[in-house]
Amino acid sequence: MPEELGPPPAHLVAFVRGLEPVQRAVDLGCGDGRLSAEIRARTLTLAEVSDVALARAGRRLPAAVAVGLEPDAPLPLEDGAFDLVLCAETIEHVRDVQRLLSECRRVLAPRGTLAVTTPAHGRGSALRAAVRGFERSFEPFSPHLRFFTARSLRASLTATGFEVLELTRARGSLLATAVR
Repeated sequence: MPEELGPPPAHLVAFVRGLEPVQRAVDLGCGDGRLSAEIRARTLTLAEVSDVALARAGRRLPAAVAVGLEPDAPLPLEDGAFDLVLCAETIEHVRDVQRLLSECRRVLAPRGTLAVTTPAHGRGSALRAAVRGFERSFEPFSPHLRFFTARSLRASLTATGFEVLELTRARGSLLATAVR
């Protein structure tokens, strides 16, 4: 993996910059911290399963707290510890979405915000699969385990106790904010 991947997509930067400033934030699946740097928070926690990515994020944001994550394990974070949980381009990589969202809810303070981005799928994805064939439409070595539509993302958030405030689509991504 190259050391410098360039700037994150502009529509994701705009989404994160549009979030309200908070006291305490965590970026779950922070990658190398390129998007984490856009979070406006007094204290920032970076959380990631990849040790390499987490080390890069830590170098980019040395004032942040870095926390290693284990796949499919509870988050090693305190209950109600954050006003904002950012989960950008992460939820599609998770085996147990219900557990992830439940853990996000657990670590959020009352009325805390969950901000989620994920690739958008829908009729266009289904049409491509029908025309090209499923195997040619989805990369077999892709780390994506889940494919969300606006409806399925809203349903997942609602089913895990979140109130969806906004769910939009921009440049092939779903962008959602929800409160605990």
